[in-house]
Amino acid sequence: MTQSDPKTLIRIARENGPDEAAAPLDLGVRVRELRKARDWTLEQAASQAGLARSTLSKIENGQMSPTYDALKKLAVGLEISIPQLFTPPQTGQINGRLAVTKSGQGSAQATVTYEHELLADTLTKKQMLPYRARVRARNMSEFDGWVRHDGEEFLYVLTGVIRLYTEFYEPIEMRRGDSAYYDATMGHNVVSVSAEDANILWVTSLV
Repeated sequence: MTQSDPKTLIRIARENGPDEAAAPLDLGVRVRELRKARDWTLEQAASQAGLARSTLSKIENGQMSPTYDALKKLAVGLEISIPQLFTPPQTGQINGRLAVTKSGQGSAQATVTYEHELLADTLTKKQMLPYRARVRARNMSEFDGWVRHDGEEFLYVLTGVIRLYTEFYEPIEMRRGDSAYYDATMGHNVVSVSAEDANILWVTSLV
């Protein structure tokens, strides 16, 4: 695997896909349900989404097909992703999936800059990719550019001291117990600034 192997790990996990594709819903009905679940009037929802009340009313009543720009505004206003506008809620669908990874028994993937230990590796079609990483890198020059990929990412420092580099922010020094949540499409890299290799927990969204 290359230095940008997080992309490869995520691609492989995504290829497993969700358990089953959810059946599409009527968009108008779905938008109305989402609005009412928030106890919003048409005016409130339209204002939240930056749309005209009449436009939202026509969407809910199936009288118009929204443009992609309108869909984006709806998703932002309702604080959901665009795909969630077309898929049913999963409440009540309990599948009882469970994966336990004993300490040191994760799937190992080593690179020049990191040593990854994939967690819950026996569970396919996950919506999150959790992995522990030993940070070997000590300098940004060890990376072949920024690491970036779809989704969001959570980082938690387990041991040592790291420096989190991101494309749009000043470098951040982080110690044991510190955490960060960020947009993974933004370039990011992590180096260890402690004498020993730092260890971190990463969780990456796959949806």
